[in-house]
Amino acid sequence: MNSLNDTLPAAGGGMARAFTANFLGEAPDWYKLTIALFLILNPILLYATSPFVAGWVLIGEFIFTLAMALKCYPLQPGGLLAIEAVLLGLTSSDAVYHEVKENLQVILLLMFMVAGIYFMKSLLLYVFTKLLVSIRSKTTLSLLFCGVSAVLSAFLDALTVTAVLIAVAVGFYAVYHKTASNRPAHSDHDHSHDDHVVEYHRSDLDQFRAFLRSLIMHGAVGTALGGVCTLVGEPQNLLIAEKAGWDFVQFFQQMAPVTLPAFAAGLTTCFLLEKAKVFGYGAKLPDAVREVLSNFATEQEQKRTQRDVVELWVQGIVAVILVLSLAFHVAEVGIIGLMIIVLLTAFNGVIQEPRIGHAFEEALPFTALLVVFFAIVAVIHQQHLFAPITHFVLSLEPEQQPGTLFLANGVLSMISDNVFVATVYINEVKDALLAGDITREHFDKLAIAINTGTNLPSVATPNGQAAFLFLLTSALAPLIRLSYGRMVVMALPYTIVLTVVALTCVIFAI
Repeated sequence: MNSLNDTLPAAGGGMARAFTANFLGEAPDWYKLTIALFLILNPILLYATSPFVAGWVLIGEFIFTLAMALKCYPLQPGGLLAIEAVLLGLTSSDAVYHEVKENLQVILLLMFMVAGIYFMKSLLLYVFTKLLVSIRSKTTLSLLFCGVSAVLSAFLDALTVTAVLIAVAVGFYAVYHKTASNRPAHSDHDHSHDDHVVEYHRSDLDQFRAFLRSLIMHGAVGTALGGVCTLVGEPQNLLIAEKAGWDFVQFFQQMAPVTLPAFAAGLTTCFLLEKAKVFGYGAKLPDAVREVLSNFATEQEQKRTQRDVVELWVQGIVAVILVLSLAFHVAEVGIIGLMIIVLLTAFNGVIQEPRIGHAFEEALPFTALLVVFFAIVAVIHQQHLFAPITHFVLSLEPEQQPGTLFLANGVLSMISDNVFVATVYINEVKDALLAGDITREHFDKLAIAINTGTNLPSVATPNGQAAFLFLLTSALAPLIRLSYGRMVVMALPYTIVLTVVALTCVIFAI
């Protein structure tokens, strides 16, 4: 009997240890404890204070899970917080479904467009390898990445362009990492681990990571610079244009007094950051890495068969179809992405389910995370967490409202979702217009302030823009050591410059 009593506590302790080990898996113990404390604190806080206070605390907790994305993918801890929010009545399952339904375009985009880009990787790697090997000036290359990303985002979509940048960077990294690990060119290799990296290559690998980090961040900021300019650049732009009754040309003309100076300021900042080598910028491509990539390009050229050439031509033609389809908005972006998948797989012979399945591995975890994010947005909506700020802005003198609204949208977009913030504010000012509280001319000014406010200052944090969050949670981020904190630091100079320039233009130029 004594033996059984001795055994039961030991068994219970073993079960507890196993449960603790299983909870959030390999995440650090302090992180697991923090999430557990969040889950315990929230119901206490709700009943001790108010849903408004508990809602703002929940936002802070969710942002913490995003900030610690490299410790634990935010889907699990963020999902637990979202489930608890529904159980506590901070929002409802119907409200979450409503938010998902309202953002179905973004979800379809992630599911299909990002997967479509996967089947274009050969062409992208071919083109960008040529650029990387031939352009030796890091400043020129950085300006090219930033500028091209901006132009593409203006006519395509920031998430699509970000997916391209990620695919290209992962391709570069995998090529050199295999060489640094002394692996044969045609062997399978896991480039996510440095266990086999030769000591001689480690410093070059670290510098290559810094080089890729800076290029990717320039490109990511470029998606914001271009995305703010046109009706199709960002999801909220379409909504704002619909409420304002603007077509493609009208939208561009209305935004131009703010967006064009901001674009010029962004490129100038890119140039200065590379020259000054501050905030994590300025790292150059090591000669050893350039040689590996150059040899890789030469080897690929030599072994390219007729079928490979045809495959590149098919990808190029489909890329043109993609650009034209998105530019003329022949269908929703996600549906166009599905069309791209069908065309590329059909004409390049990818017909096996496992090969097709790999294309969705990058996008679907982020899609699931975005749905969890919409649950948090539902809390914001249902508890009217932004209402006091809205009422304050609209109570100001008319000449003060555009600048204040720009800043309010900018700050809230940094901590929330810029699509949601834009949706809330454009609906508020449209209601004010319909009620006769503001004139049509003043409404146009406020719409410009809302669009630029949600698109430009929001580069400050990864959760401010879906494209930045996608980058942070992608397979590339851990490879190049791009954490939440590092993204914030690298985005800081852009945030300051773009906010100051755009705010000045909102106050004096519109």
